[in-house]
Amino acid sequence: MMTSGANDAILGSNMIRVENLTKSFGDRLLLDEVNFTIAAKQRVGLVGQNGHGKTTLFRMINGEEQPDSGAIVIPKNYRIIYVQQHLEFAADTALEEGMRALSPQEQGHSWKVEKILAGLGFSEADFHRHPSQFSGGLQVRLNLVKALVSEPDLLLLDEPTNFLDITSIRWIEQFLRTWPHELLLITHDRSFMDKVVTHTMGIHRRKMRKISGNTAKYYNQIAQDEEVYEKTRINDERRRKEIQQFITRFRAKARLANLVQSRIKTLKKMEKKEKLEQMQFLDFSFRSSPFPGKRALTARNLNFGYERGQNLIDAFNITIEAGERVCVVGKNGKGKTTLLKLLAGVLSPLAGETVYHPSIEIGFFEQTNVQSLVDSRTVEEEILYSYPDIDRQRARNICGAMMFSGDDALKKISVLSGGEKSRVMLGKLLATPVNLLLLDEPTNHLDMESCDALLTAIDFFEGTVIMVTHNEMFLHTLAERLIVFQNDHIEIFDGSYGEFLEKDGWHDKNPPSGHTGTPTPHQETAVRLSRKELRRKRSEIIARRSKITGPLEKRIKGLEDTIENHENELNRLHQEMQLASQKQDGRAIAELARAIHANQSAIEKAFDELEEVSHGLDEQNALFEKKLQEIDDEQII
Repeated sequence: MMTSGANDAILGSNMIRVENLTKSFGDRLLLDEVNFTIAAKQRVGLVGQNGHGKTTLFRMINGEEQPDSGAIVIPKNYRIIYVQQHLEFAADTALEEGMRALSPQEQGHSWKVEKILAGLGFSEADFHRHPSQFSGGLQVRLNLVKALVSEPDLLLLDEPTNFLDITSIRWIEQFLRTWPHELLLITHDRSFMDKVVTHTMGIHRRKMRKISGNTAKYYNQIAQDEEVYEKTRINDERRRKEIQQFITRFRAKARLANLVQSRIKTLKKMEKKEKLEQMQFLDFSFRSSPFPGKRALTARNLNFGYERGQNLIDAFNITIEAGERVCVVGKNGKGKTTLLKLLAGVLSPLAGETVYHPSIEIGFFEQTNVQSLVDSRTVEEEILYSYPDIDRQRARNICGAMMFSGDDALKKISVLSGGEKSRVMLGKLLATPVNLLLLDEPTNHLDMESCDALLTAIDFFEGTVIMVTHNEMFLHTLAERLIVFQNDHIEIFDGSYGEFLEKDGWHDKNPPSGHTGTPTPHQETAVRLSRKELRRKRSEIIARRSKITGPLEKRIKGLEDTIENHENELNRLHQEMQLASQKQDGRAIAELARAIHANQSAIEKAFDELEEVSHGLDEQNALFEKKLQEIDDEQII
């Protein structure tokens, strides 16, 4: 049920309140009497595993679906826009289509639409093209443009980065950080979410939890809460058993009748905590094939184009060493996927060649590969037929790792969603021993937890990795070298993604400039800060951070070593205590007890100091990260 109006005075001017909301599909309970509010100007990131109700919640807030029970209370005249895949265009050009979404007060402000079109990757020529001429990805972007232009009271964004390239992602990230209203965001890109949101809210065990802060703080809080719950449950169970034993033992003794009755009442009042069900997460590793060589592949003078006389790839050369992590980045439509297909041998170049080491075993993941799946097969059968040594048990294990456990492994490919098919393709890749992984946007269709698992699996893979990605967390973590599509040519950058941002960075000609008014001449001058000056400022901040955090990190290492040494000593003392107890050596027992107590006290003292120093280090790192982000923001501009 959705209500509005009467409760506005209670809510305040701009606040959505969800009360005791319950939603099921068939016999599956998604949301169980959840409650939360979205207050004025809050930007909230919504997290949770795929299939746990995030998009369903969006649809209920937007009025497209109704809850089984409970209420969504919305202020009167409150505008909500949900950016979806549904496409409906009425104007003759992209610019006119965007202008249709302007508020009555801003009719005719074409500059505002142009700014957002350009920021999301539309060229000036695109402004005047008919929406039907765009690719599906650009049409979805045009929907996003219309939503941003209209500035609703609440903007619902469901995976907005899926059809954006890295420069557009960085642009919209800055745009949303100054969003003047409320925002509810679903994205698998943790880095993007953390930079945009003020609060994180999660669907976990059919309940909602909302905190002020980023995803790391949210997941740490959940883990902490569950640890406390489990310890409390175990202690309660122990206490219940003790009470039950007392009742059983003394029930027949008349003089203890009052005590027995008291414990019976206590037992009835005690709430029985159920053991937490095991959560299912993607958990996997790639099979690595031995590789004896030093070089995985060499590309020489590669040329390729889909139209005569217009090459996407022109005289491209690269040598990739064994074990390297190379990331391919740049705007959409410039040839990143084409280059990956050329390096994988899926496409033949118009000129040039790719030479592989004789021992190379390639694993290639690309979104359109799902067309190779056989509709009549089950998930288990697709995995089973991936490689000759895969038996049914191993296939089932991989199915489970890809979250197709139990009967889900027997689903036909024909009934799977696009995201589920992508997980099957990943599963087939896991089944095959390889030493060269070529991955094209592997995080699409994965939830945030699954992205974390994939990042870990790639990090631990022993072979070579070439990956197309717009996910900056993956880039910062994995990239040792970059193939950069920028300024209509391909550059090879020898270094990490952080070094790339410091030394060169993205040449974005359309920075976000707030949500009202045109950029002033002063702003335009400020935008043109020299890259040399930005690099100097960044280097100074890094040097200052190292000077301050270095001693803290050293102290933390010392405390961790101290704790480990005391714990080893404690284990030894406990073993000696066992022997002394068996021998009934009272003197030795007394000395050992004193030594155990001293070690325990030292461990507790070290833990207290470790917590204090770690907190201080986190605060300093957060402070310096904020300063570095401000420099990066200037560099984006």
